Amino acid sequence: MNLEGLDASILGPACVAGAIVLSTHVPLGQQVLRRGIIFIDLAIAQVAALGVIGAQYVGIEEQGIGVQLAAAGAAVLGALGLSWTDKRWPHYQEPLIGTLFVLAATGALLLLANNPHGGEHLKDLLVGQILWVSWHQLVPAAVLSAVLLGVIAWRRERLDGLWFYGAFALAITVSVQLVGVYLVFTTLIVPAIATRYFKRYRLAACYALGALGYAVGLGVSLFADLPPGPLVVCCMTALGLVVLLLSSRGRAPT
Repeated sequence: MNLEGLDASILGPACVAGAIVLSTHVPLGQQVLRRGIIFIDLAIAQVAALGVIGAQYVGIEEQGIGVQLAAAGAAVLGALGLSWTDKRWPHYQEPLIGTLFVLAATGALLLLANNPHGGEHLKDLLVGQILWVSWHQLVPAAVLSAVLLGVIAWRRERLDGLWFYGAFALAITVSVQLVGVYLVFTTLIVPAIATRYFKRYRLAACYALGALGYAVGLGVSLFADLPPGPLVVCCMTALGLVVLLLSSRGRAPT
């Protein structure tokens, strides 16, 4: 990609996609960090990706509503299962989350085993294609994210049990298809960890860090002709490390 691609038709939808993902993932990321279930986002994201692959496997149109429903259904089922195990075996929740991730990942590999384009499909779901997101894709994502933000604000400190897992599953479903599994994990975890020493304005700092990570990563991608998803991951992580190092000196974690 060259500088001629540096226009609103490419950067506009990509930046809005990043903002949509950040809107729900920043508050949910803080919840994940507080609960100590760091890898739940990877697990649910992989389950949602399995839903997408499963829908395509049975012949459902790639950009159709059927794929969206399959991804949401798979993510919600995975979240309900984790909600149940959280009540029954709370001390084993993290290894159970890891097991779910491995099962979903291997299931996706099995479904794609005989697909000549399977490797490309899997890559798209993992690293995302944020620069090729269309305005048409963003409308339902924005509406659902607004609803989820309302639920998160309404429940506030009572976002637990099925409320937490359900909201989490739907947010992940939206974001995986916009930015990919790896960027979903980074958006959830890096801002939350980087600002853990902040005593004031932590939520605003998370949003600012995430937005800067997306902006720098997308900009470097356009100039350097490199994949945007991995670059955003690297830029946001580097920025997060700088913030964590600067804010951690002489302070206790919040």
